[in-house]
Amino acid sequence: MDHLITEALRDLLTGQCTPAVVRAIEGEVAAGQSPAAAALWQQIEDTGFADLLLSEEAGGAGLGLRDAFGVWDLLGQHAMPLPLAETMLARAWLAAAGVALPQGAIALAPTLAAAEGGLRASGVRGARVAPWVLGQQGADLWLLPAAAAQASASIFVLDADLLWPEVALASAQRLPAAASLLVAQAGLVSALLAGSLLTVFESTLNFANERQQFGRPIGKFQAIQHELAVMAEHVSAARMAAQIACEADGVAADPLKVAVGKARTSEAAVEVASLAHSIHGAIGFTTEFDLQLYTRRLHLWRQTAGSESYWQLQAGQALLAADGMALDVIRQITDSCTPVA
Repeated sequence: MDHLITEALRDLLTGQCTPAVVRAIEGEVAAGQSPAAAALWQQIEDTGFADLLLSEEAGGAGLGLRDAFGVWDLLGQHAMPLPLAETMLARAWLAAAGVALPQGAIALAPTLAAAEGGLRASGVRGARVAPWVLGQQGADLWLLPAAAAQASASIFVLDADLLWPEVALASAQRLPAAASLLVAQAGLVSALLAGSLLTVFESTLNFANERQQFGRPIGKFQAIQHELAVMAEHVSAARMAAQIACEADGVAADPLKVAVGKARTSEAAVEVASLAHSIHGAIGFTTEFDLQLYTRRLHLWRQTAGSESYWQLQAGQALLAADGMALDVIRQITDSCTPVA
């Protein structure tokens, strides 16, 4: 991947997606407005990062999922409060289907369900800061305006449960689904988790080296060193697994690789968040401290597009159904040269 892209994105996020900006967006959305979110999104649009997965002919950079990992990893490292990763993927899918790209962010709802004559989606990530939702119902994709849905509060302040009445579907765009939106979202969320896990570990390591107790840094105590070592193991393994999940030249993810990546990153999210708060103590839970910005997202993204138990089941079923030895399947998952089915 062109390092100029990741360095430019890093500069943008460092300057425009600070913890203060993330807090401001969450607070404004909770109050029913989002000027800070609009300002951040305009910066993203102006720099073209939302179009990176589009072909060069369509005004993008022609990146595949393998290259997108580095971008999504950075978004996780900076607790990006807008669904930029989802928008990148949704625009690539819509462009491939010949659909005109809508303006603004696009959230993903991979499990639309029929309800009251319309469609319902639960826990749509970023729904309160995205004017559009790309959802899947069976073999169909729906491009739906978020404003046409009845929204209700979800667990996270930036998310929402949405219900589109039957009348709203008449003007919505409907197209055949070429792949599973759930698999696609699970792959990108694996990368977001990898980035957030790294930030949580690095900030916890810095805290342990700076916090003094009994005249020396707490990181000098064996118990703390053990917890940091366990965190490092989870973060390293999760980042490798997330890269496996994004191992594809195009924008179609390999379901089995995604199952491995999402299962491992979701599993790590629980352990790393717990250990980070154990080392920080009570201060880590306070709203003024940055740690909670990331650990809240770890717990949220762990569940987004399926938790570790769901994807462990998918991987296990694939292993049982494989025609050959389990070792052959493991080699296929971890071989970067294996073509995506």
